[in-house]
Amino acid sequence: MEIDIIPLAFMVSVTNPVLNFANQGDVCTAISGSTLFYCSQLEADITTCQKTYGKTILLSIGGATYTEGGFSSTAAAVTAANNVWSWFGPYSSSAVRPFGTAVVDGFDFDFETTVFNMPAFATQLRTLMNANTSKQWILSAAPQCPYPDAADGPMLAGAVSFDVIWVQFYNNYCGIQSFVAGSSTQNNFNFATWDTWAKTVSKNPNVKVMLGIPANTGAAGSGYETGTALANVIAYSKSFSSFGGVMMIPRCCD
Repeated sequence: MEIDIIPLAFMVSVTNPVLNFANQGDVCTAISGSTLFYCSQLEADITTCQKTYGKTILLSIGGATYTEGGFSSTAAAVTAANNVWSWFGPYSSSAVRPFGTAVVDGFDFDFETTVFNMPAFATQLRTLMNANTSKQWILSAAPQCPYPDAADGPMLAGAVSFDVIWVQFYNNYCGIQSFVAGSSTQNNFNFATWDTWAKTVSKNPNVKVMLGIPANTGAAGSGYETGTALANVIAYSKSFSSFGGVMMIPRCCD
């Protein structure tokens, strides 16, 4: 199995910045005057993964414990995006840097509840990425499979240019457990719906849709499949031109 993109999860608060990397945070140290911390081991790991193994590293913002609710205004959202860029984007010795000199390859959004002014936040990050040609940047989101997604809907309604979306085909009626093998019409499993979104609604018509699945039985409440059942779902999903691959969410912790 070849893994190409690795999101680091999560940044659970942005305006008052907080990182939660589970057991990976055990070896991080506090940064004076900041709520962030410096992770020397992650700094080294990110650089090694990128330069030695050719992996793409994203910072995922949100997660199940995110309670910030977005931003109070579009101006606040733009300011927050500029801050995130200074913390994790191109290196500057004058900025607070949780990953030191390591630079992530982009940002991912994983929101489980309604958030406000998020299109302005995402668009500012996209603008900063487009203005920097030092690498190929990626902006992604992880909506749940019901369409439209309750949390990410405003961003996905043609407002933000995403490169990838990791659709969570688990914990919902439209998950991979609802796939009917051999049937060209799927009443519940809805990769076709997301393919239509990619071609007709997405601001980026070349966006890739990933098949998001649990990596093991403890990673999600439902949607874990193996063997032939999983192979059939992947084969069906690959028939759509927007299909970009498979995303796996682990239980914890790698």
